[in-house]
Amino acid sequence: MRIGDLARETGVSRRLLRYYEEQGLLRPARSGNGYREYAEADVAMVRHIRAMLAAGLSTAVIGKVVHCVRDKDELRVPSGCPTFVGELRRERVRITEAISRLESSRRMLDAVLATAPREGEDAPRETAL
Repeated sequence: MRIGDLARETGVSRRLLRYYEEQGLLRPARSGNGYREYAEADVAMVRHIRAMLAAGLSTAVIGKVVHCVRDKDELRVPSGCPTFVGELRRERVRITEAISRLESSRRMLDAVLATAPREGEDAPRETAL
C-alpha cells in the first residue's frame, strides 16, 4: 500500500508518517520508482507508535523498543525483549517525577491564587512605606 493508503487506514497524516520513517520507526520498502510501499503490518505498527506516544514515550524511546512490537492487534510486552520492559520502567519513573513536579507547581499556584482578590472584589490596596 502507498503512503496515502496508510494515512487513510490509520488517520495519521502523510507528513507524520514520513517523520516516523525519518525517526526509524517505520521502514517501508521502496518500489523501483522510489515510492514507499507499506505492508499491512505497518498499519498495526503505526497504531502501536501512536499508543506509545499517547503513553508519553518519546520517539527516541519508541525507536529503541519498536523492534520488539510484533502483535498486530494489541500492544503487549513481548517475551524475549528485556529492552522493552526496561525502557518502559525508566519512562514510567520519568513520568512519575514529572507529575510530581507539576503537582508541586499547581500547589504553588493555588497558594498564590488564594491571595488574589475574587472576581467582583476590589484589588488589594497598596500601602505606602
